[in-house]
Amino acid sequence: MDPTGQKYFTIIDYVIFALLLVASMAIGLYYAFTGGRQSTTQEFMYADRSMKCLPLSLSLMATFQSAVAIIGTPAEVYANGTQYWFIGCCYILGLLIPAHIFIPMFYRLHLTSVYQYLELRFCKAVRICGTVTFIFQMVVYMGVGIYTPALALNAVTGFHLWGAVLATGLVCTLYTALGGLKAVVWTDVFQTVVMFTGQLAVIIVGVHQAGGLSDAWVKVRDGGRISGIDLNPDPTVRHTFWTLGVGGVFLMLSLYGVNQAQVQRYLSSRTEKEAVMSCYMVFPCLQVALMLSCLMGLVMFACYGNNSPLEQQYITSKDQMVLYFVMDMLQNFPGLPGLFVACLFSASLSTISSAFNSLATVTMVDLIKPHYSMTEARATLLSKMLALSYGIICVAMAYVVHLMNSSVLQAALSIFGMVGGPLLGLFCLGIFFPCANSIGAVAGLAAGLVMAFWVGIGGFLSRMPSSVQVLPFNSTNTSENITVPAVIDAASRPAGLNGLYSLSYMWYSALNSSTVVLIGLIISFMTGPTKGDDVASGTVYPVMRTAQSLLHKLVKPSACCTSPEHTQIDGHKKINGNVKEDAGTEGETETFLPSNAVSPVEHETSV
Repeated sequence: MDPTGQKYFTIIDYVIFALLLVASMAIGLYYAFTGGRQSTTQEFMYADRSMKCLPLSLSLMATFQSAVAIIGTPAEVYANGTQYWFIGCCYILGLLIPAHIFIPMFYRLHLTSVYQYLELRFCKAVRICGTVTFIFQMVVYMGVGIYTPALALNAVTGFHLWGAVLATGLVCTLYTALGGLKAVVWTDVFQTVVMFTGQLAVIIVGVHQAGGLSDAWVKVRDGGRISGIDLNPDPTVRHTFWTLGVGGVFLMLSLYGVNQAQVQRYLSSRTEKEAVMSCYMVFPCLQVALMLSCLMGLVMFACYGNNSPLEQQYITSKDQMVLYFVMDMLQNFPGLPGLFVACLFSASLSTISSAFNSLATVTMVDLIKPHYSMTEARATLLSKMLALSYGIICVAMAYVVHLMNSSVLQAALSIFGMVGGPLLGLFCLGIFFPCANSIGAVAGLAAGLVMAFWVGIGGFLSRMPSSVQVLPFNSTNTSENITVPAVIDAASRPAGLNGLYSLSYMWYSALNSSTVVLIGLIISFMTGPTKGDDVASGTVYPVMRTAQSLLHKLVKPSACCTSPEHTQIDGHKKINGNVKEDAGTEGETETFLPSNAVSPVEHETSV
């Protein structure tokens, strides 16, 4: 190893990186010129509802397993140990709740955009607010998501910065615009294989360089990098079991429950059962991804120990740590550095392509189609042009990020996480609280966004370097792709606003979504709650009835053998052309559509 010398790519490394781009482009071209040739909006936006659960599950995982996560998680484990690994506990509830509540509801409503639900449940204004918020969230992150790995690669290897940005941006834009959702899903599958292969190769070679499994284990154990369960209830401590296992549930729900990129994949399934199964299968995929990233961090510590390349000033940022390790350890293995870089940019491509496709869908369905009538062919062409336009915007945003300093870059990454919580709260307000009205929904979303930016930016500014030296930024959230600064003094208990600003970033989604629900309910009761008869069929989940049914089965197991004819499906009312159901319990309206019901948006989604 030559820790001080400049690392360079070989010809083989460049060839492997180029093969990744060529293969991704080939998949897009294949689906552009085969089958229905993406000639309808149904095929372009959600693959004719023909996708199977295995490719969908890999695509669901790859969508938010970004390059920021691949270079951030190992650096986090190297610096602070395996406490972050406990975030895997939140995957259980974070996937079970979408599988049994969000997916059945959205699938039976036959939505194309998840924000159509907001108009069904509330009104068009709420739908537009949700759509604009999502577009802002994804546009900001697109530039950061494609620029960050290219910048790290350039700093460590001298790889041309804008060559990497333009190559990945151009290829991603073309295969997304030409091949539609089918191309996005199947390239995600290919890129997932590349991701896992690249990480596994680095781990195997790194363990060998560290002296074998037993020596590597002794080094990380003696170095204090094997963490036990930290049950500290202090919400200002960055990573504890509670912040990761409980706060992480809200992060997962904002990503896998109500995010358009994920919901669009659920809706592309052949059946509701396969959509639910794909959500289940995401769990082992995420666990494998988390395990590989954490093992990379441990292997890095086994090789370097406390002699961090950052402290030795071989690199200038922890974002460069993983790439430096790869180039340092694999320099005698031609092709392997190129394989890992292909792994890194595979994660970037999968995230960005999902953003392009989902942004084109919501722009077409939520902002254009309700106001302009057009033929199917013209609507499909416009959808492709929108995907192409967002690709150009992505490269432009990367240039904007390039003009910012590193502090603003960190803040831009955090915006992605700030917006997810309020959107989750908005959907929870509509799904679980039949009394919530449109005014409460808009007010709650506004309050949630204010809280998100207040706490997020306030916490960021409170940790900015001042006259005293501050610890470097060193934490990356792999589930939501945001980077946040470390808590300067975990032992202190800040009070007042400083206490709020010191809140662990893992609680941001919980705080912001709870703010939306609380303010939304208060305003709804002040302005007149929605009556049960005014709630559109299929837009509210029957919480009380489900809980009573579950409790009845637990207390009286024999009840499972009772006749199914007694389910309340004959108490429907027809109001304003919509089918309504009588209240199952006092204060709650049963409006969860049966699987064979006709969706109220079927007419709207036809162009």
